[in-house]
Amino acid sequence: MVQSTVEHPADVVSRLRTTFRSGRTKPLSWRTEQLHGLRTMLTEHGQDLAAALLADLGKGEAEAFRTEIDFTVREIDHTLERLADWLRPEPVDVPERLGPDATAWTVQDPLGVVLVIAPWNYPAQLLLAPVVGALAAGNCVVAKPSELAPATSRVIADLLPRHVDSDALAVVEGAVPETTALLEQHFDHIFYTGNGTVGRIVMRAAAEHLTPVTLELGGKSPAFVDRDTDLATVAARLVSTKFLNAGQTCVAPDYVLTDPRTARELEGALEKAVQETFGSDPARTSAYGRIVNDRHFDRLTGLLGSGRVVVGGEHDRATRYLAPTVLADVAPDSPVMAEEIFGPILPIVEVEDLDEAIAFINERDKPLALYAFTQSAAVRDRLIAETSSGGVGIGLPVAHLTVSDLPFGGVGESGMGRYHGRYSLETFSHRKAVLDKPLG
Repeated sequence: MVQSTVEHPADVVSRLRTTFRSGRTKPLSWRTEQLHGLRTMLTEHGQDLAAALLADLGKGEAEAFRTEIDFTVREIDHTLERLADWLRPEPVDVPERLGPDATAWTVQDPLGVVLVIAPWNYPAQLLLAPVVGALAAGNCVVAKPSELAPATSRVIADLLPRHVDSDALAVVEGAVPETTALLEQHFDHIFYTGNGTVGRIVMRAAAEHLTPVTLELGGKSPAFVDRDTDLATVAARLVSTKFLNAGQTCVAPDYVLTDPRTARELEGALEKAVQETFGSDPARTSAYGRIVNDRHFDRLTGLLGSGRVVVGGEHDRATRYLAPTVLADVAPDSPVMAEEIFGPILPIVEVEDLDEAIAFINERDKPLALYAFTQSAAVRDRLIAETSSGGVGIGLPVAHLTVSDLPFGGVGESGMGRYHGRYSLETFSHRKAVLDKPLG
């Protein structure tokens, strides 16, 4: 069980605000020093984090490094390489009426003391990647790991203050009481990753102090499979992204939309892809994780009756193992289609054509991502133009969030705000306008 932080949240915020007001976090040298320290922590203690991720989620070492540790290192490297350029004042044109001697520009100001609240599914990456942006922007940071990933929370709470300025960054562990106490404090920005229910709580708390928020939520991200596509490749890419982290990924394909004939052919391709990826018994491979806790396990196994099981369905509550599962003949109003699955169950929903698929998507909440497998530029363009989602992946799900120069974020029910790369800097900064008109 995660032990709550000894220092009271109000005292933590007050201490960090004193540091921020001293001005020490603003120089570029301080910012880069913090990023280098964070990078050293990840490279020198990656095995410690990997062991914690295995304990919390059954996440194998290779997956832990690929999706959490190395992912964050790449984000740090991308930021270090470009930060000086990003921080340069940007000149803007001045109207002639202000005279030829007037100049104007914008500068990026750090916000102050920011709060980052992380979820349990990628408990290292989804805490530390926003912290990268917050430190790069020159802020002080309160980092709140998820109590549902207690081993990872403990490792981060132990290591982070050793590698980053502990007067400017604090880790607050704990559960609902500690998070509630944090949300009562006055922050200059709150960055929350999780579900919409808690997102609303965060927004209500932030409103008391007029604090801006970034909400990285989720939703049912559809994958449209067009006629006459290479179904073997489609199936392999769906399996590799849907069942990553045992399906507990906010941008995982949540369900497949395709026509009846393609659906029948896709069933066999998906069954073969699952066996090729995880073997005949996925429970025995270290490449496949486990469900985070009993509550989520019971919720997921309760969805298995929503369709015909094509492959998978096996489960063991004692180990929280749920096999990679594909469901066919799934009705749009079935339980598995009622909310984000967030687990290793992939339903296939049949639609007659692209028009029906677009209507199906638009009748529901805006997803965090939309995926399409098609060889038609016209189909691709229609899906991009006629639907709304946080991001779009053509031919390969999930990969768009690995491109640091692309903004990552949701829209509507799937969230608000964006980050990664320069977008993280902008999220945790205020772009201040400056006009200079000489007195002469």
